[in-house]
Amino acid sequence: MSKEKEFFIGFGGKGANQCVQAARLGVKTAMICKVGKDYFGDSHIRNFKDNGVHTGKVCFYRPKWTNPIAQKVEAGENAIVIVGGANMLLGPEELHRAVPVISRAKVLVCQLEISPNTSLEALRMAKQHKAKTIFNPAPAMTDLDPEFYRLSDVFCCNESEVMNVTHVNIYGITDTVLLTVHYSGVITTHLF
Repeated sequence: MSKEKEFFIGFGGKGANQCVQAARLGVKTAMICKVGKDYFGDSHIRNFKDNGVHTGKVCFYRPKWTNPIAQKVEAGENAIVIVGGANMLLGPEELHRAVPVISRAKVLVCQLEISPNTSLEALRMAKQHKAKTIFNPAPAMTDLDPEFYRLSDVFCCNESEVMNVTHVNIYGITDTVLLTVHYSGVITTHLF
């Protein structure tokens, strides 16, 4: 018996999806990223604009490809392959050009689809401007800098990232941990 196979091209990753969803809920949003000067980069920018996400001075093009992500979903489980592209070149220089946006933000959401050092700098800048910070340590990496915990008002882990961060004692460092459990929902834990 053969199963029907589907292939489609969609938008993502995690940061882009969160930004678009917030905009769809009526929140003023801006995306700080780098995309390649290619079909995928142009499509991402068009998707942001179509969904009301500000891209004015914060999306920077480079002569590098847009990050491709391949995802296979079978029986509710993801298998994701991420290839770093233009977004991995986002750095402090671009963040500092985006200070007008960061300084007005009430909330800044970061993850590891950009370099860890760039995410840390973005979180530092947000804290300097009194914004609330949300950090999701995905995609998973070992030896996460403990400063991520200190700079995060909310530390939101995916199920697969929990194993990479549990070797660090986060009690007393952050107030809330969110654990997403694939299709089961979200578990919120308040740490004391």
